[in-house]
Amino acid sequence: MMYDEKRTGGAGMVEKEEFYLNSTNGVNKLHVISWHPLEEIRAIVQISHGMCEYVDRYDRLATFLAQHGMMVIGNDHLGHGETAKGEEELGYFPKAKGSETVVDDLYKVTKSIRARYPRIPYFLLGHSMGSFMARRYLMTYGSQLDGAILMGTGSQPPALLSAAKTTANSLSVVRGEHHRSQLMMKMAFGSYNKQYPSVRTEYDWLSRNDANVDTYLEDPYCGFMFTLNGYKVLFDVLSFIQEPAHISKLPKEVPLLFVAGSDDPVGHFGKDVPEICRTYREAGVKNVEMKIYPGDRHEILNELDYEQVQMDILSFIEKRLEALEA
Repeated sequence: MMYDEKRTGGAGMVEKEEFYLNSTNGVNKLHVISWHPLEEIRAIVQISHGMCEYVDRYDRLATFLAQHGMMVIGNDHLGHGETAKGEEELGYFPKAKGSETVVDDLYKVTKSIRARYPRIPYFLLGHSMGSFMARRYLMTYGSQLDGAILMGTGSQPPALLSAAKTTANSLSVVRGEHHRSQLMMKMAFGSYNKQYPSVRTEYDWLSRNDANVDTYLEDPYCGFMFTLNGYKVLFDVLSFIQEPAHISKLPKEVPLLFVAGSDDPVGHFGKDVPEICRTYREAGVKNVEMKIYPGDRHEILNELDYEQVQMDILSFIEKRLEALEA
């Protein structure tokens, strides 16, 4: 089905298309959106969205990139957006083998578009939970990429992560995989607002842009409570990407750009990203760039300086395209 929509500006018009692919879980259909430049496609950028949101929230970035010759594509993960079969499935990952299924779904989208455009440079952009999935993708299918942008990412101390996994597993035995636990939500997000001098809503940690926070709160596809099953998938991907044996499998020649806000609690307020970059360089990744945006919180694409973030992402892709053409 085509969106009845075209936009003008930048390098030209953009056509937005919606379609579905079968999930690798054998149950769901992945809701996929692509943004096409109507002129030459110079690169393809695949989006891996974050927790409790959906891919169409990236419309502004996708349109911007498409106006500069990039085809952008992304799917709603299992348990999110229109891939979920209804409200009761939001935050639940049906028949998922942990985060492996989510990443295999991402790769299925990659293969579908690669089959149509086999020689176009290919990039992956992941935000928040989507950046965790993108990091696992890099460790599994990274040789298929020409570059990756990791946004709003972070890490967790192994002891804390182990405790969280134990709690989720114990609660699942008693309450079931579909249970939505206030305890788990408090463990995951309860401290996120504590660093800010004044707090207006429980989601102020997302952005210093009040309009963005309000839009998020009003969106039925955002801010829902994860199920215990969902938290187990989240903890699974964090465990996977922090394992040294998996880090060693990162592709060494694929350039990486890390971007984050200095006031992002997911990245422990600017502490995690430099440490992850150091770890990746020590693992042999040759080109690791980082930019931290002062004062920005978690959703830097919706912050007050979002235009600068967009330009920095475009610049990273342009630089890589120039290197590939040299």
